[in-house]
Amino acid sequence: MSAAVISVNVGLTVDVPWGKLRRSAIDKRPVDGPVHVHALGLGGDEVADQVNHAGPDQAVYAYAAEDLAWWAAERGRPIAPGQFGENLTTRGIDLNAARAGDRWRVGGTLLEIAGVRIPCAVFQGFLDEQRWVRRFTLAQRPGAYFRVLEEGPVGAGDAIEIVERRDHEITTEFLFRALTTERHLVPRLAAEPRIAPFVDRRMGERRNDRRGDRPVG
Repeated sequence: MSAAVISVNVGLTVDVPWGKLRRSAIDKRPVDGPVHVHALGLGGDEVADQVNHAGPDQAVYAYAAEDLAWWAAERGRPIAPGQFGENLTTRGIDLNAARAGDRWRVGGTLLEIAGVRIPCAVFQGFLDEQRWVRRFTLAQRPGAYFRVLEEGPVGAGDAIEIVERRDHEITTEFLFRALTTERHLVPRLAAEPRIAPFVDRRMGERRNDRRGDRPVG
């Protein structure tokens, strides 16, 4: 099966009862037709938390349909595209084995893997799942954040082509473990300079967080 985008999802900021900000755009819904992707995200998509979930290193969030199906089986109920707050729902590519710094040609864009999703209270509240942050962390299926190297349109059905595959051990799953449950792996992240801004940002948040190795968001 060829790798492709099966859904492009955007959302607007609304009031929510979870998290410190009490505002979120995590509720992403599929849209028809192509969407323009720019350096800070998708046209028509909003980001409420400009501190933790915005910026060029978190411009586009992708999650695999295969992982959504895995979670649906775990939860005993279906999960629709966009329900994990992802902008791109993909199929036919193992996002957990994708390497930090990999570059993908998707529609009219060129994207580069720059980070991973760290679960937070808003994600847990939106899904209405007990101990969701811990469950998501232990499952090690984080999805990937991309920076946008070339802007352009992306639509459902667009093929995903890996145009550069990095030569190191740092998969998205490895990066996620290093930043959450296996902090001893952090020094090895230096092998991929393309994720340095994301890692520095997350490590800075860790230094200011008193909850030890618990994920923050």
